[in-house]
Amino acid sequence: MPVAVERQTVAQFLDNWLETVVKQNTRPRTYDSYAQVTRLYLTPAIGRHQLAKLEPQHVQGMMNALLKEGGKGGTGLSARTVAYTRAILRKALNQVVKWGQVPRNVATLVDPPKTKRHQIAPLTPDQGRALLAVVQGHRLEGLYRVALSLGLRMGETLGLRWEDVDLDTGTLRVAVALQRRKGSRELVEPKTHQGRRTLSLSSVLLAALRAHRTRQLEERLAAGPTWKDQGLVFPSTVGTAIEPRNLTRHFKGVLQAAGLPNIRFHDLRHAAASLLVAQGVHPRVVMEILGHSQISLTMNTYAHVLPETQREAAGFMDILFPASRLAVN
Repeated sequence: MPVAVERQTVAQFLDNWLETVVKQNTRPRTYDSYAQVTRLYLTPAIGRHQLAKLEPQHVQGMMNALLKEGGKGGTGLSARTVAYTRAILRKALNQVVKWGQVPRNVATLVDPPKTKRHQIAPLTPDQGRALLAVVQGHRLEGLYRVALSLGLRMGETLGLRWEDVDLDTGTLRVAVALQRRKGSRELVEPKTHQGRRTLSLSSVLLAALRAHRTRQLEERLAAGPTWKDQGLVFPSTVGTAIEPRNLTRHFKGVLQAAGLPNIRFHDLRHAAASLLVAQGVHPRVVMEILGHSQISLTMNTYAHVLPETQREAAGFMDILFPASRLAVN
């Protein structure tokens, strides 16, 4: 029997929201994440309260407790985790407001904890060339060139299929991404319409992919019956999808060999965007290459001004306002 709205608890509402809204409208991995946060943090902290009587102080008290002792062994959770927990609650309560069951979203009346943004130092052109020099001739050279030149995410790179690459027209279509969920790997569609995009390949990248295709055919012949063809552009040595953690391990070795900072694979995406902007590519074009839905996200997150660009800007100002030739009295 459905619970009357006035008697429904936060826990009962969240369970219903997860099943009828989140599960139906998001990726399975997103649902898993929301469900885990609800089970670990939201329900234990505020689940007993009646939904109609939930107040901002309840949310604030939950956040304070999570920051102080919400983790394993009574340690506090990170500000980022607590902010994410609040964001999920805010999204859930937005739904119940739309349904007309409560007049306001109390989560919006509580400020999230301040979080430290990840400081990004994108690779310079020289560093990018050093990375590519290390992988030259390696079976994954094409993978690193695609990631660094087009800014594909790791999942998009590992999920790239030959059916999405047209070597005749020189285009690449981002249609799926490799994602791990509950111990298995699966290909999923992009979250947004903008995430599904077709990109042009440079002559260098096109040549690299053609060479990679030839090398892969040779690998397939050498592997014989052990090759499990899944149509992937960058598979393992037996044709199956590369495990993300294995790519991360290889990437760290490449960085060390090239003498580069210990960055994340995702930072190749930052590097691609930053280098494109530094070369004068319009931000909207960069936005389309990255698959963002809003140009503000592109500018605020990825368009980091490189030191070389800053020096160029300073030089432009010298041209506009040259040193005065007036004699000093």
